[in-house]
Amino acid sequence: MMHADGDVMVCSSCGHEQRRDEDAAEQFVSTEAQSTDDVIETEEGANFEGKPTADDVVCEECGHTKAWYTIKQTGSADEPPTRFFKCQECGYRWREYN
Repeated sequence: MMHADGDVMVCSSCGHEQRRDEDAAEQFVSTEAQSTDDVIETEEGANFEGKPTADDVVCEECGHTKAWYTIKQTGSADEPPTRFFKCQECGYRWREYN
């Protein structure tokens, strides 16, 4: 990731410097301006409310057919991602390996 240092952009990893192009600045989003709407949370205490909803699943605890879900790549890149669910009725959590 590069950061601005005056009129120069500097790579945080290798120190490479490149003159800052003001026209190109519109193509980049700083971390301050990024939205958390598309952040995927999979930790146990994560807040699933407001995340995408799946209506093609059945909760093993209460039988409800709607759950919030998040997706995370838990294996190597050539394997499908894992979906983590939270039942909208009882809050039960489970995962689905594709």
